[in-house]
Amino acid sequence: MDKFWNDNLEVKEELVEVVKIMKKRVKSSNKLISDILLDMVNNSGKMLRPAFVIISAKFGNYDRKKILPLAAAIEMLHMATLVHDDIIDNALIRRSKPTIQAEYGKDYAVFIGDFLFSQSFLLLSDNINVANLKKVSKVVSRICKGEIDQFESRYDINITINDYLKRIAAKTAALFALSFYVGAYESNCGEELAKILGSIGYNIGIAFQIIDDILDYTGEESVVGKPLCNDIRQGVFTLPLIYSLERNRDEKIISLIKKRNYCEDDIKRIVAFVQQNGGITQSKMLAEKYTKKAFDKIAMLKDSPPKQILIDVTTKLLYRNY
Repeated sequence: MDKFWNDNLEVKEELVEVVKIMKKRVKSSNKLISDILLDMVNNSGKMLRPAFVIISAKFGNYDRKKILPLAAAIEMLHMATLVHDDIIDNALIRRSKPTIQAEYGKDYAVFIGDFLFSQSFLLLSDNINVANLKKVSKVVSRICKGEIDQFESRYDINITINDYLKRIAAKTAALFALSFYVGAYESNCGEELAKILGSIGYNIGIAFQIIDDILDYTGEESVVGKPLCNDIRQGVFTLPLIYSLERNRDEKIISLIKKRNYCEDDIKRIVAFVQQNGGITQSKMLAEKYTKKAFDKIAMLKDSPPKQILIDVTTKLLYRNY
């Protein structure tokens, strides 16, 4: 279990049980599939989405027999999207380990991702009402559309901040919001409270992704868990570069970006361009804006133990070192 939860043993203990549920669900008669998936479950990172399901459910009538399988299903859904995302990006490293497509090939990775999707929806069908199952399906559809939009916009020097926000809303914030909403709704919190919690998840998701995109420029590989500037190499232009290009349409940089096949010196020049043109600073300001929105929504909640957990977790997530 990731050390992120060491300060919150209540959530950590529940996540340990979520991992056990996932391990049961990924077992297969095919030993290689089981081994691959068990390794993936054991390396599942912070497990934010299932934690959000659990935390939001604690605002209502918390039934762990219902909520923990639901949390496991949401995490398996997320895992499936990561496997397919790595195929598209041709990513070699995730969470400091080789990706499935890097170690076993793209064919196996497709099968593994599909298997995770099927197991996720089987688990969901036993633990969620039909209306919320439709919401989950819509979010999956939105994530897929976000991936398609990102793929089609690669190397596009005219991508706007609004385009970027729509993309990360689909790829990250939508599942954060769903995790909060579903946990609350399935614990009988009521529609109004479930929507507030869903909005908190959305704003956390936007801020979280912006911070991640900043760290792709400024972080350390040992901490981030994957090669830095990989988005640039894949032609995926994130907020720091978008801000910089809006401020300065330097012909040399435009020509360099259009080149597409970047060497390490090219990457260094692009990073320097971003730093010199305020891309990092502007991105931090927008992350802070969405962070404030999240905390403003949290302030609307009645004082309670789960509210304090939410404050602590959100603070830890969104006030990271850049």
